[in-house]
This record gives sequence, structure tokens and C-alpha cells, in this order.
Amino acid sequence: MSEVAKLTRGSIRGHLVSQTLPMVIGVAAMMSIGLVDAYFVGRLGSTELAAMAFIFPVTVAITSLGVGVMVGINSVVARALGEGDHDRALRKANFGIVFAVLLGIAMAALLLVLQGPLFTLMQARPAVLPVIRDYMTPYALGFPISLAIMGVNGVLRGQGEARRTSIMSITYAAANWVLDPLLITGAFGFKGYGIAGAAYATVAGWAIAALLGLWLLRTTSLPFHPSVVARCNVRDTVGPIVKVAGPAAFSNAINPIGLSVLTALVAAQGEAAVAGFGAGGRLQSFAVVPLLGLSGSIGAIVGQNWGARQYDRARLAMFEAGLFSVVYGLVLAAIFAAAGGWFGSFFSDDPAVVHQVERYLHISAWGYAGFGLLITANGALNAVDRAHVSLLQSAARVFLVMLPFAWLMRPAWGADAIYAAELAANLIGGGAAGLIVWRVLTRTQTPPNQT
Repeated sequence: MSEVAKLTRGSIRGHLVSQTLPMVIGVAAMMSIGLVDAYFVGRLGSTELAAMAFIFPVTVAITSLGVGVMVGINSVVARALGEGDHDRALRKANFGIVFAVLLGIAMAALLLVLQGPLFTLMQARPAVLPVIRDYMTPYALGFPISLAIMGVNGVLRGQGEARRTSIMSITYAAANWVLDPLLITGAFGFKGYGIAGAAYATVAGWAIAALLGLWLLRTTSLPFHPSVVARCNVRDTVGPIVKVAGPAAFSNAINPIGLSVLTALVAAQGEAAVAGFGAGGRLQSFAVVPLLGLSGSIGAIVGQNWGARQYDRARLAMFEAGLFSVVYGLVLAAIFAAAGGWFGSFFSDDPAVVHQVERYLHISAWGYAGFGLLITANGALNAVDRAHVSLLQSAARVFLVMLPFAWLMRPAWGADAIYAAELAANLIGGGAAGLIVWRVLTRTQTPPNQT
């Protein structure tokens, strides 16, 4: 057993806490950026806030593709360490970072070319399109730096270095906290760049976090060295990463793609509905941070124990993570149901927008428990090389439940149908995911062969 596969020993619950808490802090810091952006952009006007509602699901979708690469690197590194093959883990870690950056360049080019047709397809009004373009152009140019962060994060997570990943996230968020008010609305005689300032702040934060991540990685057992990349067999190294990263990327992207379609549907209900839906979505993203942190930490714990053939420990980790997801989700829903209007007033003074945020929280929040179970199950499935299963269940949740529900019920229910579609998708998707992951972990006794 590898000496660096530290998650194969000790208390499972202790590992869940020690790995998840730093992830929660890091993810909370990352998600706070969306809230800070929404707050300062909201001060610019309802048109800018509506533009952010269109931008949000698209940026989440393309970032989710990068998250898939991170998950792929995490999975192959964790299993290689669990099997005691340090050299293979080092090769996959180094090549994974380079692969992530190259993918980021390709995605940035596509985003620059397609952003106009994409947002037109989403039913953005002509008056909103130039505002969207002001944000998306600098965001796309800096996007490869974001993928570099994903690559480094995947290597750190695979080793169980959750604290170091949280340091990167907090640094990135802190840079945005400082730069957002300055670059968006201006200060000390500086006019600011409006909505484009939010993108400039994001790219600057990425650059700082990427440099810090490479520095943190150098003191781990899997540091980044160009010489290691040079001696990699590309076909043998990239194959196992892509096998997990491809399905995981699309699995992570499916939900924001679905949200993009829902945004287009809710646009028919007016600008206030779009703004309320977008603001409510950002609040939801921040509120489910513990669930996101748990879904990020479960992969390394299950992956290392699966690679070490300690199947009971892998199953126990999934059971306790699922139990927490359900309890936390229900408590969160009760809070939002009681104070939805108060949360809505944080984003806007427009009573129509506040009302839409309140309706969104009152309806959709009761599905958070199912959402947590879904993403945690996906993290465990990716870790045991069953990414195709997580992709299928994520796709079914969106395309067989969420979108048909919203489309059929919108004529009768209006914007409420969009919010109820999220609720139905999370309840059904979470229940199905829990059953599927338990079946996989209990019936599979031998991990797949590695290259």
C-alpha cells in the first residue's frame, strides 16, 4: 500500500470531515464571487442584472467541462496512489495539468466565436446582447488560466490535499472581493468598467490562484515538472483521464445547460422573472456549498480505498455522505421557505424581482436534499471509473424530467413551472442516483484494470 494513500487508513468519518471542511471553505469562497458580482452589477441596473442571469448558466456550463477534467485527474491519481503506483500517478498528474490548459485554449476560442449566436438562441434581447459581450470577451480570453487551476486542483485532490485546494480558492475569491467594487463601479475617482469589470476581476483572480497552486504543488509527492510530461506516453496517459473526464465533464455541464434552457423559457415571463431566477440561482449555488464540498471530497476517499480494494470503507464513505446530504438539504429548504423575501431584497429593490426570488426559493429549495444526493453519488461513481453511469443519470434528470416538466407546465403555471421543474428533477434524480450508486458499490468487487 502506498505511503501517500493516506485516506485508506483511519476513520472514514474523520476523513470526510477533514477533507470536506476545507473544500466547503474553498467552494464558499468561490461561490461568494457570484454573489458579490450580482450585488455590484445589480447596482448598475436591471439590464445588467438580467445580462448576468443569461451569463451565469453559460459560464457554469463551460466551467463544468473544466471540472470534469479535474474529476478525471483526481480519479486516476487517487486510484494509482491507492494501488501503490507512484510513478504512474506522477505521470498522469503532470500530463493532466498540460491537457487541462490545452483544452482551455480550445474552449476559449469556441466561446469567442459562438457567444453571439448562443445568447441570441437563449432569447436575450438586443439591448442586453452588447452588455453580455462586454463581460464574455475578457472572460473567454482568460479562461485557459481557469483550466490550469482545475488541473492543479485535480492533482491536489487526488492526494487528499484538500487544505491546499481551499487556499487556492480563498486567494482567488479574496482577489475578486477587492477588485470587484473597484473595477465594476469604481472608487477613489476611478470610474470603473461596469459589467466588464467583473470579468477583469475574475481573470486577475485566476492568474493569482494559478501561480499559487503551482507553488503549493511543488512540495507534494506529485509536483509539476515539464520533464515528466516529456516522457509521458500520450496515448496511455490521456486515455484513462479522458475516460473519466469526458463523461464527468458532460455530467457536470448538463445541469447548467438545462438551466440555460430554463432561462430561455423564463424570459417569456419578463425581465423581472429573468433577474429573479438568476439571482435565486446564485443564492442557491452559495447555499449548497457544503454539498458541493462533500461531492468534491468523496472522490478521493472512495477512489483511494477502491484502488486499495478496501470496498467496505468506500461504501461507508458514500453512506455517510448521502445521509448528510439529505439532512442538510431539508434544513436549508426550511430556512429558505421562511425567509425567501428577505434573501430576495439583498439583490434588488424592485418588488417584482424580489417576488420572483421568493417564489423560486419557496418552491425549488425543497429539492436540495435530492440534488446533494445526486452530486455526491456522481462523485463516488467517477472515483470508481463509472463516470458513464453518472453521465446517464444526470442526463436523465435534466432531459427526461426537468425540461419536459417546465415546457408542459409553463403555459398554466408561468414562472412557477420553471421553479417546480427544478424541484421535480432534484427529487427524482436524487432518489435514483442513491439507488444506483449503492448498487454499483455493493455489486462490484474488483476495480477496473489501470494502464
